[in-house]
This record gives sequence, structure tokens and C-alpha cells, in this order.
Amino acid sequence: MNSLQLKQLIGCTFDITIDRPLGSRHPTHDDIIYTANYGYIPGVISGDGEEADVYLLGVDEPVGKYRAKIIALIKRLNDCEDKLVAAPEGLTFSVAEIAEAVHFQEKYFLTEIITDI
Repeated sequence: MNSLQLKQLIGCTFDITIDRPLGSRHPTHDDIIYTANYGYIPGVISGDGEEADVYLLGVDEPVGKYRAKIIALIKRLNDCEDKLVAAPEGLTFSVAEIAEAVHFQEKYFLTEIITDI
């Protein structure tokens, strides 16, 4: 899926597989510690040919799987791998709150956060 197709997922609910839980280290960059649960949506292919990556906000403990609503798209302007942002049903986050929550990894990229608001 390209950015436009991923954007259309905002508002949809998915089962997310978390392969980098809250508090874990990045597999190849030891200096990156995940301050949010991070995973992917099985079967949804992103612009890099892999399953679409998702930050899960609003869950303050490490999880392995979680059903959540997509609330935003992080469009990377200098990379082909856009990211989705999900949260438990009923939780909302401003663009500023999303940017702060994903800064630990997105600080290395030029990004635009797109929401349905």
C-alpha cells in the first residue's frame, strides 16, 4: 500500500502483532529503546514491501497482540516506509502528542502526521 492507501485505514480497527514491545531495544540500533509498543498489521503490505508498521499508543505495558483503531499515518518524506499509529478504541491523541510519543524513532526522519481530524 502506498501513503494514500494507508491513509484510508485511519478509523479502521485491526489486530496488531507487537514484535517490539514497550521497553525493548531496536534489533540493530542499540541506542533506540521503544517508548511505545511497536509492531505490524499482518497481511497489510506497506510501501517497503513488508507488513505495515504500527505504533500503539495509550497502552502503558508491553503487549504481544492488541486490537486497536488506526488514528494516524506518519508519512516519512525522506523514506519509503510510512508508519501507522493506533490506539485503543475511544482514546484520542493530538498531532503534537503523537509526534512526542514516536519521537524516539521518528527523529531520524522528516515526517508529516496525518489524522482524520
